[in-house]
Amino acid sequence: MLGSTLGSSRGHGGGPSWLTLLLWLFCLFFIVLPLGTVVVIGVGSGRLPELAAADVVRATVNSLVSSLTSGLAAVALATVLVVLIEHTELPGRRVLRVLALSPLLVPPFIGAISWSGVFGPMSPLNRAAAEVLDRPLWNIYGGDGVIFLLTVHSYPVAYLIIAAAAARVPADMEQAARVSGAGTRRVLGDVTLPLIRPALLSAFVLTAVSNLADFGIPALIGTPERYETLATLAYRYVQSGTVERPLQLVACIGVLLLLLVAAGLFAMQRTGRRADLEAGESASAPAPLSLAAPWLVSPVVWLVVLGLTVLPLAALLQQALIPAPGVPLSLETVTLANFERVLESPWTVDGARTSITLAAGAALITGTAGLLIGTLATRARTPGSGPLRQIALLPQAVPGIIVAVGWLILAPSLGLFNSPWLILCAYVMAFLALVVQAVEAPLRSTPAALEEAARISGAGALRSFVDVSMRMALPAARAGAILVLLTAVRELTISALLLAPNVQTLGVVIFNLQQSGAYGTAAALSVIVTVVGLCGMGLATRGLRHG
Repeated sequence: MLGSTLGSSRGHGGGPSWLTLLLWLFCLFFIVLPLGTVVVIGVGSGRLPELAAADVVRATVNSLVSSLTSGLAAVALATVLVVLIEHTELPGRRVLRVLALSPLLVPPFIGAISWSGVFGPMSPLNRAAAEVLDRPLWNIYGGDGVIFLLTVHSYPVAYLIIAAAAARVPADMEQAARVSGAGTRRVLGDVTLPLIRPALLSAFVLTAVSNLADFGIPALIGTPERYETLATLAYRYVQSGTVERPLQLVACIGVLLLLLVAAGLFAMQRTGRRADLEAGESASAPAPLSLAAPWLVSPVVWLVVLGLTVLPLAALLQQALIPAPGVPLSLETVTLANFERVLESPWTVDGARTSITLAAGAALITGTAGLLIGTLATRARTPGSGPLRQIALLPQAVPGIIVAVGWLILAPSLGLFNSPWLILCAYVMAFLALVVQAVEAPLRSTPAALEEAARISGAGALRSFVDVSMRMALPAARAGAILVLLTAVRELTISALLLAPNVQTLGVVIFNLQQSGAYGTAAALSVIVTVVGLCGMGLATRGLRHG
């Protein structure tokens, strides 16, 4: 057995290998310890009754309303786009698909800055509307803006889930409905949508849970109108210094968030089981549905997708190229001064250095640990590797604010208080699952024949594990580590809570610039970070495809 060959801690038999044991210790420290600390402090502090305070109740209601409403809107939008892009012969479907999924690659807080350039009080659109209507068209700041932006940045996830389910709809069932005389609407209403209903429910739960603890959007769009969520409330408690023993109260908020997330994941698990029962692999791809008025539908879809993706990025660039908010963009007013200030600012240089150092460290650690955990769980299956994998994937369902709170509480005991290395620990916890999943994908789709051939040729279990399994998984682990690097370097939620005084990351630099009213400089830095991030994501995903 591989476990004993790699070096069992109990001789032969069922004991875990030394490698599995080391990885267990790694996950216990980086994942179980901070999560357990949040629960223990939150429950044992005796401050749970304070969750009934007016500001906590108001923030809880706002969080639930914004997450549930945006989840419903995201699923509705994603369903319409999936039907039109994946299930019809709409012209330009490949380009539309790429554009529709592009919000996945833009950090939500940068998306908030972008959309403030479209519907902010001083945006060209609102100023033009004010001249004609004597009032702005729409002020994005407030609860409705938070819901809108959460929808825009979560519908791509729902799109991927729903598109995968729609591809499994048996083509013969839709064809039978057509032969019976059913039109496109009838086929969708009586066949397609009922079969993918479990996927719709799963997509709703996943997007709602994700939106529940988003920090960047409500902080930038909700805070100016005093629209507070649990994530921004926790941030205010930690930063204000007006709350007695704030970490205990924030831990209570963390327990509340964990309970809400657990309820959502339990619901998603149940809907996922129903999805497995109701849908199976389709023997053939569903035939494209015919559009009643393609000359009308196609321009509308293009307009919506371009409006949701290209328009905010254009507004972001426009903000970066004007000297001050409200100045119209023209050949006379266009300037690169904002980019010059960004590139010359010591805060930007320090933020970039800190972000790159911490993100590179997280990529190296998660790349190595993720390669070992993913390969062990997929190929070796030593005792304990299954639960180890589940723990490694657990932080994917944990809001970043809880990750930060856990490490913030632990910081004094670990000697990391006011240290940027505390952020590195939180990054490792938050992003380990990215590499584990990247490693598992190619290994699960590859037969174990190569390992068996190596064993037949005389290689031992350790030799075949290292030379075959790990070597096959190495390109995927490398690509996963690049994804961690690019995600961590633009991260905001964890950094905002854990940063030491006089230390900045790129995400926090942009956040502070926007909060202080330096909109042009914040937009310029956002443009740079977005362009570099999009290019890097393209290289990373190409590595995942070819790894």
